Order: sequence, then C-alpha cells, then structure tokens
Amino acid sequence: MNEDALMVIELAREKMEKVLVFLETDLSRIRAGKANTHILDGILVEYYGNPVPLAQVSNISTPDPKTIAIQPWEKTMINPIEKAIMASNLGITPVNNGELIRINIPMLTEDRRKELVKQVKHEGEVAKVSLRNARRDANEELKKMHKDGLPEDEMKKGELDIQKMIDDYSVRVDKIVDAKDREILTV
Repeated sequence: MNEDALMVIELAREKMEKVLVFLETDLSRIRAGKANTHILDGILVEYYGNPVPLAQVSNISTPDPKTIAIQPWEKTMINPIEKAIMASNLGITPVNNGELIRINIPMLTEDRRKELVKQVKHEGEVAKVSLRNARRDANEELKKMHKDGLPEDEMKKGELDIQKMIDDYSVRVDKIVDAKDREILTV
C-alpha cells in the first residue's frame, strides 16, 4: 500500500486511541460510590495567584473505601483547597480539621446511580461520535489522495482498514462503558 495512505490510516488509529484514553479519563472522574482520588483531578486551586491542580499542592489518599483525605503541603492552603472543592460541581462536602481535609463519599441512591449510568452512556456515545469523525476525516483524505493519483483499489482497501479499526474501537468503547456501568450499579 502507498506510504501516504498508510500514514492516513495510522493517524486515524492515533486519533481513535486518544478517544479511548479521553473516555477512560473522563469516566474515572465519575464517582461510583466508593472513594476514588480521580474525582478530584479536574479541581484547580489558587496557589500564589496561579490556578494549579489540587494534586500539586497536596497529598491525596484514600484511607478507607468511603473517605478521601487531602493533606496540603502548606497549612495556608487548607482554606483555598476547601473553597475549590466546594466550588466544583461534585456534590461533595469537605470537612476541614485545620490540618487535613476529609471528604466522606456518601452511598449512592438508586436514582443517582441511574443518573450516573445515563451520564456514562452519554460519554460513550460522545466517544463513538469522535471515532466516526476520525473515520470521516481519514476517508476524505484518502479520497483526496485518489484524485491526486492513488489507485482506487488502494483507496478502497484503506477505507476498509479504517472501517475495521472503527468497529474494533467501538467494541472497546462499549466494554469500557459496560465496566463503568457495573461499577456504578454494584452496591
């Protein structure tokens, strides 16, 4: 196969791989009823006038399955960390004892579990749309290359390879979504 066509296919594979990584990162932030430090990943804290990730100004741990403990590197950071957690839309309330911030993860109600499952399925659909966009971009590039002299059989083979790839990645998205659904629904 033409080297440029192979490069288009490889670029599509890289885009699809990034979609999976993004999906897994996104789903790791959805809390499933047990303490998970990843739910705090998106929180930024004011540190000397600059917003920095929470993990860069504190140690974050899970001393037990229902608690997240945040130990700031500097005592003066307790209040800004607490405010940042309150300002995030996680629906969790931090408890500050002056040296350590604890977050108790409440049990999920049945309604909240159903809501989270819907959210997970939505994220899975967004990932599949991104996969289809990567396929469309690659196929358009192959068609342009066909106009510029790429043999039609190589273009068709490239499109077929990309279709096989998207089928594979769609199955992988479904597996990731199903695993997260089971995690949320496990009481």
